[in-house]
Amino acid sequence: MASTTTGKRKGSTCGEQGGVDGDSQSGKATRSSIPDLPEDILFRIHSLLPMREAARTACISPTFFQSWRCHSNLLFTKDTIGLKRGACGENFDDKIDRILRNHSGCLKTFNIDYYGTRGFSGTSYFDRWLQIALKPGIEELTLVLSETKRKYNFPCSLLSAGVRNSLRYLRLQFCALHPTVELGPLRSLKSLYLWRVSITWNELECLIFNSLTLELLDLISCPEIECLKLPCALQRLSALSVLACERLKVIESKAPNLSGLYLCGNWLDFSLVETLPIKELELQQTNLICDARAKLPSLMPNIETLAIQSSREVVDAPMLPTKFLHLKHLTITVRSGAIVSRAYDYFSLVSFLDASPSLETLILDVTQRRMVHKSIFADSQLRHMPEHHHGHLKNVKISGFNSAKCVVELTCYILKNAVSLECLTLDTIYGSRCDDQGEDNWCTPMTDGILMEIPWALLAIKTHIENKVPPTVHLTVLEPCSKCHANGLERVLSQS
Repeated sequence: MASTTTGKRKGSTCGEQGGVDGDSQSGKATRSSIPDLPEDILFRIHSLLPMREAARTACISPTFFQSWRCHSNLLFTKDTIGLKRGACGENFDDKIDRILRNHSGCLKTFNIDYYGTRGFSGTSYFDRWLQIALKPGIEELTLVLSETKRKYNFPCSLLSAGVRNSLRYLRLQFCALHPTVELGPLRSLKSLYLWRVSITWNELECLIFNSLTLELLDLISCPEIECLKLPCALQRLSALSVLACERLKVIESKAPNLSGLYLCGNWLDFSLVETLPIKELELQQTNLICDARAKLPSLMPNIETLAIQSSREVVDAPMLPTKFLHLKHLTITVRSGAIVSRAYDYFSLVSFLDASPSLETLILDVTQRRMVHKSIFADSQLRHMPEHHHGHLKNVKISGFNSAKCVVELTCYILKNAVSLECLTLDTIYGSRCDDQGEDNWCTPMTDGILMEIPWALLAIKTHIENKVPPTVHLTVLEPCSKCHANGLERVLSQS
């Protein structure tokens, strides 16, 4: 079918009925090349094409043009409608408007990514587009707008009973949303994403209490929400994500099946988070580790997967009697920046191992942009903890491995006490690696401070780690990438 596109302008999208000549030679050629299939099957094939390809196909086939006018999945981005880089918002508006004015079917998916286009022509376009899109049968609605001084007020009045019965996915960005108690139930809504949306807790509460089929709730930078109280009526809610909601202080959940929680920001005292059933927890916050070790075992005793990302730690992890009895997968990132107020004692993370008798996987990131710890080569006398055999820990990875004495001590403790250990990976850098997958694939860039430490890290492994590795453990040492980091290493080493 690609051979029949000759003569059409690259990037064109058929938004008007006059965009296709049904009697043209290209149309006849296409009809002779399309299999003699029932119309409903051809329409189904056409509906499975990505939007831009579906539009191009409609330009050369009367059969597919008819299908295009009732195409059920519309995704509007600069790429899908063929706008050139730097095109202004008015051109974006104009193309979408022409396509929608000639649309005659029922939409299942309606996605507008207006973010990043230059210019803003007011809200009248958005109102008109949503009036066309929000009809019974719509399943997914995404409205991603650009940041402006005055946010677009999403018209809740368009959520008719028919729309509320079919809508399964709703994502809004840079909008204002003000639902009231008169909204009515959204009987099919499963996923709700509100990113940089102006909405109060009372308004969000109206939406939540009308969305009892909700399975996922994602809130990012919603500054007007001060509390979040999830009722027990949310029987299906399994995942909650809250990022950078500065005024939010309390999260209370009685949702019985909420098992996944992701919290990011310095605005929340997670000791005020009442979510006992949680099994998967991810936290990002400064100076977090001590509180997590002290409070989480009692607050969330059912945790099986825990990920903690922290910086600027001022208190080491304490040894406590409380346990994470069900914890199987633990990730801790304590990544220090260029300015460090104190050298964090990574050896104190033994406290988490001691508290996790069921732990199977441990991933640590101890990356330092500059070395502030005492080196193992300055003091090779290792500290020792009482022996505590870990019978389930099989896989351990330490990223940003360096020659800090406390890092070497922690590694030696794991080798001595993890009797079931199978794999130990020590990575001298952090982040993603290119894995030699093509010319445009690169490893995460490293600062000079990290690159300068790498030879010492490798020497520490050779002199203090390798001789302690049991024969049953497979040790993998990952050095800097010869493609991505060679020049940087050569530069910093020549300066040292």
